[in-house]
Amino acid sequence: MKMRKNIGAILLVLLLGACSDVLDLEPTDKLSGQALFSDPAGVKLYMANLYYQLPIEDFTYFRNGFRINGGDPNNGGFAPAMQTDEAVHSEFGDFIGDGDFNWWEQSYKLIRDVNLLIDIIPTLDIAEEDRNMIVGEAAFIRAYTYFELAKLYGGVPLILSSQNYEGEVESLKVPRSTEADTWNFIMEECDVAIANLPESWQGGERRGTRWAAYALKSRAALHAASIAKFGNKAPLSGTAVDQKLIGLEASLASPYYEACIEASEAIMNAGVFSLYKPDPASPEEAAENYRELFQDPNIAPMEAIFIKGFARPGNETGHNYNIWYQPAQTANGWPHPGRMNPTLEFVDLYESYDNPGESDPIETTVSGDIEDYNGFDPAKEYLHFSNPYEIFAGKDARLWGTVVLPGTPWKDQQIIIQAGYVKPDGEAVIRLSDQITVDGTVYYTYGGPNPNTYSGFDPFGGNNTRTGFGFKKFLDQRTPVSPGWNQGTTDFMDFRYAEILLNYAEAVLESGMGDATRAAQAMNDIRRRAGHTVAIPLTLENLMRERRVELAFENKRYWDLIRRREYHIIFNQKRMHALFPLLDLRTSPPQYIFVRSFVPNVNPRTFDYKWYYRPIPGIGANELVQNPQY
Repeated sequence: MKMRKNIGAILLVLLLGACSDVLDLEPTDKLSGQALFSDPAGVKLYMANLYYQLPIEDFTYFRNGFRINGGDPNNGGFAPAMQTDEAVHSEFGDFIGDGDFNWWEQSYKLIRDVNLLIDIIPTLDIAEEDRNMIVGEAAFIRAYTYFELAKLYGGVPLILSSQNYEGEVESLKVPRSTEADTWNFIMEECDVAIANLPESWQGGERRGTRWAAYALKSRAALHAASIAKFGNKAPLSGTAVDQKLIGLEASLASPYYEACIEASEAIMNAGVFSLYKPDPASPEEAAENYRELFQDPNIAPMEAIFIKGFARPGNETGHNYNIWYQPAQTANGWPHPGRMNPTLEFVDLYESYDNPGESDPIETTVSGDIEDYNGFDPAKEYLHFSNPYEIFAGKDARLWGTVVLPGTPWKDQQIIIQAGYVKPDGEAVIRLSDQITVDGTVYYTYGGPNPNTYSGFDPFGGNNTRTGFGFKKFLDQRTPVSPGWNQGTTDFMDFRYAEILLNYAEAVLESGMGDATRAAQAMNDIRRRAGHTVAIPLTLENLMRERRVELAFENKRYWDLIRRREYHIIFNQKRMHALFPLLDLRTSPPQYIFVRSFVPNVNPRTFDYKWYYRPIPGIGANELVQNPQY
C-alpha cells in the first residue's frame, strides 16, 4: 500500500481540528501498538498525533508551555520575547522564574510514542519506500524533541526504545546522558532523517522533509557549538557539572560548527530555496514585502522550509496572536489587546539607510543625547516633528514591517500612541488622564477622548503600549479581529531560508571554517531584501544585529542569549526603555517631541546563572541528578 495517498488531508484534519480522543491516542504496550498499526489508517492517525505534539515554538508557545490556547490566567499573552530585550508585556512586569520554560513530562510522552512507532516499523507490511519515509519522519520528530530537551536541561535520559512496565519500576529508570552524548544523538537522528525523508511530499503535505531535517541540524548544531565555545562565560558547579551532564568542552565547538556549515550549505546549494522578493525597488516596497511574508508565509514557498498551519479557527486549532497583540484601536471589541510592546532598545537597534553598518538610536534632542532616561526636561531643546512617525524616517524597512510606529496606519486607522503633552506654560502632563483647551481646540493626554480612540500609555486594563510602540509582525491586516479565543489562522514558519543563511554566516565567522566570502554575501543578501544597497563587512557586531532584526519575535532571541551565554551580561539590573511621544502645545501649530524614558512599572531585571538550564522535575522518584542551584 502507498502511505502517501490522502495522508495530507488526514494530517490537516487531525492537526487542526480533531477530536480530543484521537489526539490523546496513547498506546501503552506492543500489543495495542500492533493492533493500531495493522491498519494503514491507524498509521496515518498516529503520525498526525506525533506532529501535533511536536514542540514547535510557534504562536501557541508561551513562557508556561507549548500549545497554550484559550484564556489561561497564568499566561496573559506572555510570549518569550517579553523575557528578552525585544519587548515587554503591557500589563505584567515580572521576569523569568524557575517555573517558566519547562517541558519534561510531555516530552517523554512524545518520545514514548515515537519509540513505539520505531519499534513497530520493521513489522509493517508496507513498501520499502514508504518504510524508509516513516523511519525518516520518526527520526526527525525524535531529533526535534531531544533538541528541545537539550536546550532546556542539557544532558537528558536517552530512551531509544519503548519501555514496558512489568511490575518492577527500577528497570524503567534511565540515567541522564552527558550533554555531549545528547547533542551527538540529535546530530545522528538528523542524519537518519536526512537520509530517509523525501525532498517534498506528494500534494504538499506539511510533514518533515529532507530540507526540514537539514534546517533542524543547522539550528541544533549552531546551538551546541555556541555552548561549547561560550560556556565558560557562565560557569556553574555541582554534581551535574562534574558528571558532564551539563556543559560542553570547548574542543567540541569546531565539529558542531562544521556540522552547521555542512547542513546549511546543503540547503543553500540545493537550488530549491531563496529569499522572498530579494530585490525590492524601494524601502517602502521592502517593508511591505517583509510584512506580507509573515502575514501569510504560504506566498513564499521559496523561503518557507517548514510551516505549521493554523488553518481553521476554534478550540485548539487556532491561536491568539491576533487578539493579544492587536493595537487597542483595532481590537474590535476584544477586551485584552495591545499586550506585545516592542522596546526602545529594540527599535534603536535598526540602521538608517544613510549610515549602513551602524545601529541608529532615536535622537530626540538637538544635542543628540541618547543616554538620558530621566523624562521630560523643560530646559532641553527637543527636536520637533509635524507627524510622530517622521522621527523614524530612513530607518531599515523591517522596522516598519515589524512594529506599529506612532501615527502610522493599521487597518485603515491612524494608530495614536501619545504619552502626554506639554502645556503652553511648559508644564508637562505625562501618563495622567487629562485634557486642555488651547485656542479653542481640546487636546487629550493620550491623543483621544476615550480608550477606543488611542493605543498608548493609558494603564487602565493593560491594553495600551507602555513603550511607545505597537506590534505588527505576523498580524493579518486584511481581516478584522474576531473577538474570541483561538480565532487566529496565520501560519507559522518554523524554519525559513533567511535563518539558514544567518546560521551559516555565524558558524563561518565563529569557527574560521567555511567560505567567508559566501557567508558575508549571505548576510548582505538578507540586507538587500530589506532595501539596503551597500554591502557591509561580516563582523560579529554586524551579524548579530542582522540576526536580531531579521528574526525578531520569531522566538530566537531568547535562545540566542542562552546559547551564547550573554543573558547574565545583558540582564544585570537591566531597566527596559521606552519612547514617549508628547504633543508640544508651546508651538503653533502643535508639534511632537519625544522623550527617552524607562518603561513604567517594570523592575530592573537580573538573569540568574542557573537559568541557563531548567530544573528537572520529579528527581525524588526518577533519581536523576538535578541541575545546579535547584
